[in-house]
Amino acid sequence: MSAVLSARTALVTGASSGIGWETARLLAAHGATVIVHARTADEGERALDRLVDAGASRDQLVMLAADFTRFADVAVLAGTVTTAFPALDLLVNNAAVMAPERCTLTEDGHEISLQVNFLAAHLLAKLLRAPLSAAGGARIVNVSSSLHRTASMNWNDPNRVKKYSRVAAYAQSQLALTMGTREMAPEGSGITAVSVNPGLCDTALLPLYGRVGAPAAEGAAAVAKLCLPDFRLTNGAYYDGGDIAPTALVATEERSLRRLVKLADQLVSR
Repeated sequence: MSAVLSARTALVTGASSGIGWETARLLAAHGATVIVHARTADEGERALDRLVDAGASRDQLVMLAADFTRFADVAVLAGTVTTAFPALDLLVNNAAVMAPERCTLTEDGHEISLQVNFLAAHLLAKLLRAPLSAAGGARIVNVSSSLHRTASMNWNDPNRVKKYSRVAAYAQSQLALTMGTREMAPEGSGITAVSVNPGLCDTALLPLYGRVGAPAAEGAAAVAKLCLPDFRLTNGAYYDGGDIAPTALVATEERSLRRLVKLADQLVSR
């Protein structure tokens, strides 16, 4: 593999397994310094060991643990990254959880898949804006899902406490992530942000779809492709593989986007 990312630093969230781990492996193979985020330190250290066994150099890997069900952890993670890496070239928001059978709220008071899959990414992108802008040409790649096209935003009850469905809750989290992508790279920031459907892969999220999935490495290849400097990106676009694909209609509505950003800002600051 070419070392096209040898002078760049990437943060991959949810990198202890599945698509996140495979993405970290591919970015390291391209020469990047990779910040491997995991929910716990134990999970992170095991992920690092596996990356080294897969051919990555230990000195190009940094492990940071943060539980995205706690905004305080997200803030500490962002602060650590900013201190250690004043310029951050890539942020891959991959961390995700299935919505449970029953509505489950985090310590911060939000439905767990909404917080982990969207609100944490929204907050992280805001807190890392300075190092991302400082890098010049930085990219944010949000790992989304084609399920976002089936979703709707429950503006009055985003936690869906009153009428809960795990599929609807998860799909809403992916819709919010896809919708909110463009606002992670405001005009003049020097950042480009996109979302991508990695395809149906054999990961911890597969039971939600109930079908056979491709190897996680295939999904990671679609994600890593968007991180390479020779691949031109359109800010705010939704990609399926390497091509721009149609997104949910609501994701293109300016009024809905403004409403989402306002809601997200309120929820992460409560």
